Amino acid sequence: MSVPGAGLPGRAIAAMAAQAQRRVPAADLDERDPDYIRETLPRLWMLASLYFRARVRGLERIPEEGPVLMVGNHSGGNLTPDTTVFTLAFSTYFGVERRFHQLAHNLVLSAPGLGFLRKYGTVAATPGNAERALDQGAALLVYPGGDFEVHRPSWESAVVDFDGRKGFIRLAKRKNVPIVPVVSVGGQETALFLSRGEGLARILRLDRMFRLKVLPISLSLPWVVNVGDMLGHIPLPAKIAIEVLEPIDVGELDVDEAYELIIDRMQRSLTALQADRRLPVLG
Repeated sequence: MSVPGAGLPGRAIAAMAAQAQRRVPAADLDERDPDYIRETLPRLWMLASLYFRARVRGLERIPEEGPVLMVGNHSGGNLTPDTTVFTLAFSTYFGVERRFHQLAHNLVLSAPGLGFLRKYGTVAATPGNAERALDQGAALLVYPGGDFEVHRPSWESAVVDFDGRKGFIRLAKRKNVPIVPVVSVGGQETALFLSRGEGLARILRLDRMFRLKVLPISLSLPWVVNVGDMLGHIPLPAKIAIEVLEPIDVGELDVDEAYELIIDRMQRSLTALQADRRLPVLG
């Protein structure tokens, strides 16, 4: 019986995958550095506020202590301004001593110039890291839509699309923590995202090499035509608006029921955020 991927092509892909994985930093939970955050937070928050004209509402809805699972819609390609803006706002509101972690794809953690994210608490998006963060009493931000949602076409900017992924609900139920939805708009306007490139990703077997189901195509600076967004891009200064919704206790809910409830609430809020904007990009 033949084995899919066997032979020379399979060995080549496996070797490339192993090399790529070796380049990914460990991104341990303990790399979060409150002193570094305290030192850099004021200027980074000022920069984000001026460049993205960031507006973050509803932080008071997040429980003030204890573990909590925050779930957001995701935008902006591999350089996700919504994550940066929310991380800075959270740290400003609750203080740098409160443990706060964000899950990110391995390629983001290994990208040039983004090492500072680990000092802000960003770790690899693995079930183990998620469970350890909650076990340590941290606030945890996850993006179930992952690379599928973050590279959606720009004309779907106001659509929440988790691609049916429900692992975050099972995690919340296991750990008995509330889910706090976080909704953002504007990130998908920091470039012109044209296609996820799912077919191209399958042909190139990127799922096996990098856990990527997409190979997005966008128009962005400085590359103009940007395939894969592997080296990132310069985000355009689109206005970022973020709203935190009321916590949801999923303990007594069926997983599918909880998923529909969360998606419905997030989509309603995202639609309202989009309606509040006078002009796309300008906000």
